[in-house]
Amino acid sequence: MNPLIADLDLVAEATQGLWDELRSQRIFLTGGTGFFGCWLVESFCHVNRLLGLDARLTILTRNPAAFAQKCPHLAADPAVTLHSGDVRTFAFPDGEYGYMIHAATEARARQAADALLEMLSTIVAGTERALQFAAAHGVNKFLLTSSGAVYGPQPPQLTHMPETFQGAPDPLSPASVYAEGKRVAELLCTLYQQSTAPQSTLQCKIARCWAFCGPHLPLNEHFAIGNFIADVLAGRPIQIQGDGTARRSYLYAADLAVWLWTILLRAPALTPINVGSARDLSILELAQTVADTLNPNTQIQVARQPVPGAPPSRYVPCVDRAQQLLSLRESIRLEESIRRTAAWYQK
Repeated sequence: MNPLIADLDLVAEATQGLWDELRSQRIFLTGGTGFFGCWLVESFCHVNRLLGLDARLTILTRNPAAFAQKCPHLAADPAVTLHSGDVRTFAFPDGEYGYMIHAATEARARQAADALLEMLSTIVAGTERALQFAAAHGVNKFLLTSSGAVYGPQPPQLTHMPETFQGAPDPLSPASVYAEGKRVAELLCTLYQQSTAPQSTLQCKIARCWAFCGPHLPLNEHFAIGNFIADVLAGRPIQIQGDGTARRSYLYAADLAVWLWTILLRAPALTPINVGSARDLSILELAQTVADTLNPNTQIQVARQPVPGAPPSRYVPCVDRAQQLLSLRESIRLEESIRRTAAWYQK
């Protein structure tokens, strides 16, 4: 029994009516081994079986054996084919593909200059290679998983960042590599859609993704909520590296899958849509919520004291466009997200 069956049933119920156009279709996915990719593959395989879609999914991966070891039930699904290659240089598989999701990226590079160049190359060259494949193989609907980082720093007076915000990252800061890469990736989508029309029906959809919680989320990387859950599961105090005032929000992974499939199949082309939760809280409040949900006896240690009068850093989306255009809603509250994530890692 798949431990995610309740979540996958939630995805299937929330997306009913979307899937008919995928019957007997082929989908190409990059980034299938990451957090987003695992949820997209899990939900595809579940709905494909449930509805008898007879659809097929090809997953680009640099290491098919590692994917098969990580997710053997997905690699063994008869509807899934693993295609080996680097997203920047992969050989194109044969045949037509009506749909493509480009979820491959690199957000975990070290701050060394060579690692940052590798990150930029993976995002930019990888997106162009994905679009070249889409244009050459009949892709009709192409989804780019972009990022809320494209807006640059969120002004403190702006509590929720809308898609219409015209700010930008600092192009001379090495810390902007990921954000600038995603901005170029979005521009590439525009240029390829424009350059292939009217010969091609390519429609590029853009999901600007924020912060998430759920099974498959790494607990030992740079995601605060994952670190906090790991601390509690290990019986350690929760460690907050900053002053705890920064404000964030977290969408559950099953909701993420619902939103991404809906954007691919229903969103207008070249209309960026924020994907995330509008229910924000401070990092200290997040730590308290994780502790209260999993083990109320957990201690919380904060590295620095807040600066009096300093506005908090924010990274919180406005999701009005997703609600108004696509009727998308958040269905799993944060406490339940934390509980389900911890339970999955304890299975």
